[in-house]
Amino acid sequence: MANTAQIEEIVKQVLASLEGTTVSAPAASGNIPKVAHVAMLTELEKFEIQEYPIPELGDDDILVKVEGCGVCGTDAHEFKRDPFGMIPVVLGHEGTGEIVKMGKNVKKDSTGKDLKVGDKIVTSVIFGDDPEITMFDLNKQNVGHADIYGLLPDDKVHLNGWFADYLVVRGGSSVFNVSDLDLISRILIEPCAVLIHAVERAKTTGILRFNSRVVVQGCGPIGLICIAVLRTMGINNIIAVDGEQKRLDFAKEMGASGAVNFKDHKGIEALTAAVADQLDGHLADFAFQCTGSPIAHANIYKFIRNGGGLCELGFFINGGDATINPHFDICSKEITTVGSWVYTLRDYVTTFDFLKSAKKMGIPMEKLVTHTYPLEEINEALKTNLAMTGLKIAVINK
Repeated sequence: MANTAQIEEIVKQVLASLEGTTVSAPAASGNIPKVAHVAMLTELEKFEIQEYPIPELGDDDILVKVEGCGVCGTDAHEFKRDPFGMIPVVLGHEGTGEIVKMGKNVKKDSTGKDLKVGDKIVTSVIFGDDPEITMFDLNKQNVGHADIYGLLPDDKVHLNGWFADYLVVRGGSSVFNVSDLDLISRILIEPCAVLIHAVERAKTTGILRFNSRVVVQGCGPIGLICIAVLRTMGINNIIAVDGEQKRLDFAKEMGASGAVNFKDHKGIEALTAAVADQLDGHLADFAFQCTGSPIAHANIYKFIRNGGGLCELGFFINGGDATINPHFDICSKEITTVGSWVYTLRDYVTTFDFLKSAKKMGIPMEKLVTHTYPLEEINEALKTNLAMTGLKIAVINK
């Protein structure tokens, strides 16, 4: 039998052997595998499932077992046209998953909340050297020009996007513990943050108020989430404008008080009259343009009253030029316009509370996800997105 001195020496040796190692736990499906699978976009409209070794983690890194990821319009643009010139690339930036391994230096998330193996997380950006992008600044700059998982050039790690079964979160990344949100809510965080930011931008005009009459033009996922955000703020008078009746019907479920199908009206004067009719004969105090259509942008000024406001957030990429009349559309009506693109990190955190509030109010956010696919069928997922046969498409790992 070992004496006390021998036991102490054994303990010292064990502790010494553990120093500098990472902390890990079994993944949901068993032990952490040696390899991971990613959906690599290898050419236009073609993902290939590729296998790579799971690398050793650095002291500041996190290994995440991916549970799901939404398909964004940006993913669809890259899939179809590669406008960013990134091929080969692992896409997917609306993802979430479970921590299964973490470096010894990882203790808390970007808000100071404790992190441990088994927690559910999302990421936003990889911090660079831009001093304007900080966690809780005064919303000085959005994060649109920062690095983000799912839009990283391929490298020796390969596990760079959420269209995969594992993701390596590198040190210096923003990480948020969202274990108190369900899977669908977590998948919706990134697109919802876009609308939290848009509404915050709208509020800077001083025009958007509790009793404002609001028009939301475009009832894809972005417009529908916009309606939900406005409802959680207590705004009740929201008119949805779109050309698809099914989307307009769903807009009412999300909180719209009225809807106008532009296909039912010939000419901008008739369409404007229909919008005003839904607002008891008034034009809108404020409007959100969510379509990305130059024609829609040109039209929306007609829906807004003198002294009203506009937030344009539909043009995430170059959608072409819009023709407006500066005198009639802006100057004589003194319309205050703000643009909105992506979000700040503060908006990202606000989004968590929005999703909880929406759920308490009975807003059916989960119904935004109309189609789900396994990773192996990711090409079909992107084609469904491009066909616009659903709303939010998601890749879910079983």
